[in-house]
This record gives sequence, structure tokens and C-alpha cells, in this order.
Amino acid sequence: MTGQDDRLEAWRAMLLAHNTAVRAIENDVQRDGRIPLTWYDVLLELKAAGKHGLRMQEVANRVVLSRTRVSRLIDEMVRAGLVDKLPDPHDKRASWAVITPAGAEAHRATAPVYMRSIQKHFSAHLTDEDAAVIARALFKVAQPDSDVRLG
Repeated sequence: MTGQDDRLEAWRAMLLAHNTAVRAIENDVQRDGRIPLTWYDVLLELKAAGKHGLRMQEVANRVVLSRTRVSRLIDEMVRAGLVDKLPDPHDKRASWAVITPAGAEAHRATAPVYMRSIQKHFSAHLTDEDAAVIARALFKVAQPDSDVRLG
């Protein structure tokens, strides 16, 4: 294979692995968790953001959903009491999403299922060296303008 062929094969492998792992993790979380995987992913990012939350655009960028889909998803989570949606005091066009105590509890309750599922459907197939190489390579793609340091 040429370098270009290897890069195309890496892209294909990443897509196949992502699809396979996410579907399996989603099934586990739906079966054994308290909330859907997409909700868990949003709560994970909001929890990591701290008490001030994230602007809706930031949520969309972090969970890889369209702005429209994120807006609907956040509205569902607001109705479920897991997230508060607050107007931005400096930009009337923008809103902030903030995790609620109930959202933090749902995240905490679902985390063990999520972590076991990641181990089963992703990590178990990798050596420590594989994981380090994959993480470094994918962070280079995800954040091309930064000097990403792991660990």
C-alpha cells in the first residue's frame, strides 16, 4: 500500500470502529443505564465544563451533533429536569446549557455502565501502546492547531 492508501484505510478503520463501538455502547447504556447515550454524552461535557455550563454552540461542537439536533436534545433534557437552559446575558441570540443536580445524579448513575461498555467494546481490543498511539493520532486530527499533550 502507498502512504495515501494507508491513510484512506486508517480513515475507513476509524469509521468502522466508531460505528461498531458506539452502537454496542449505546445498546448497553439503553439496556442498563438510566438515560440515552446522547444524553449521557451531553451531561459528560456539561459536567466537565463546571457550574457555568457551555454555550449551545459549544455543546454541538463537543458532542458532534448539529445545532438543531442539540437544541432539541437540550430541550428534551430540560423537560426531564437534567439541564437548565439559560439566556446569555451578553448575547441575546445565545443560550447556555447547565447541568442540574438531577442531571449530575443521572450522569453518576449511568457512568459505571458507560465505563464497562467502553472497556468491553473498545479498550479490551487495544494494548496500552495501541491506545496511546490512537489517542495521539486522533487528537492531532481533532485539534490540528494545538500542541496536544496526553497524560
